[in-house]
Amino acid sequence: MLAGFPVLLVLITWAFTLLAAADGKAGFWAGFKESIAMLPAALPVAVVIALIWFAIAWFANQRIIDAVAGATAVTRDQERLLWDTTEALAISRGMRTPRLAVIETAAMNAYASGMTLDQGAITVTRGLLSALNQAELRAVLAHELTHIRNGDARLGVVAAVFAGVISVGGELLIRGFSRTSLRRTARTSSSSNRGKGGAGALVLVALAVAALAWVLSIALRMALSRNREFLADAGAVELTADPDSMVTALRKISGHAEMQGMPSQLRAMLLHDGANSLGPAWFATHPSLEARIEVLVRTAGARDIMPELPPAALDQAAADDATIFLNPAAAPSSAVPPSPASSPPATPWWRQPPSPPAPG
Repeated sequence: MLAGFPVLLVLITWAFTLLAAADGKAGFWAGFKESIAMLPAALPVAVVIALIWFAIAWFANQRIIDAVAGATAVTRDQERLLWDTTEALAISRGMRTPRLAVIETAAMNAYASGMTLDQGAITVTRGLLSALNQAELRAVLAHELTHIRNGDARLGVVAAVFAGVISVGGELLIRGFSRTSLRRTARTSSSSNRGKGGAGALVLVALAVAALAWVLSIALRMALSRNREFLADAGAVELTADPDSMVTALRKISGHAEMQGMPSQLRAMLLHDGANSLGPAWFATHPSLEARIEVLVRTAGARDIMPELPPAALDQAAADDATIFLNPAAAPSSAVPPSPASSPPATPWWRQPPSPPAPG
């Protein structure tokens, strides 16, 4: 999927050359050919800008993410349970314990970041720490640790940075030129007998190309996030051997995951994006919680049990004027036994012994 980003860079560069060609007095087709001819000279400039953006992100990504999200690094003395749980999970996989940080908000969420395994970091919210029990917190931390182990955290940062380049270029073209360029090119084309209407048409094509690149960059970034959430859930089950806790953790954060004011580039990295998991599937940053839970029940033998929030979480949510609703529909019905076809497998995949080697 990352192969699509160079295509988007070419599209947004072409949009700029179309606008540059629209300043001339040539007709539409002459300006169209001129914009194509300018691409070889414009693309190296675009590549240099993208590389500078990447360099800044590589060396300062964690500081930028912390500043935008409002995260604060914590020590073992400040958050002993968080540190001990994460350290035990990291040791079990031969990994360095990631840097840990906390966001002081009642929202229930978490994310992993870092460009390398040694730079890995896990950030959780205060609401998540208050709401989850130790087994559920362990499952969530295993989910985020899997993101780091699989390179998803690095991919998320790269996708956010590259998509940011495209988004900034698209927004600049659409917002900055949608009015002024149309008025300017309308005056230019009206005074030209040979290129009447050509400049205005070029501007419209440029805006259409920029809008296409902008939309595709958002859809591509969201697809990168969606495809890896199922893998991280599976990795958490493999690491903890406790699919039930992963399910109850997801149930608890349902309806309480929205991070107010967080940019879309960071929302794609969250455990769950409460603000942008609805609407068209292509533009959702995450699969729905129901879909993730259904996969855990079907493939890992998890039980979909309605969780109970601890009094501390209820008090904190009430203090922040957040009303917490439990979902009674999530509780399994005892009146009607499940059919054999819908029952989870007797031995889930994560408990099955390895297959014997083939004879011969």
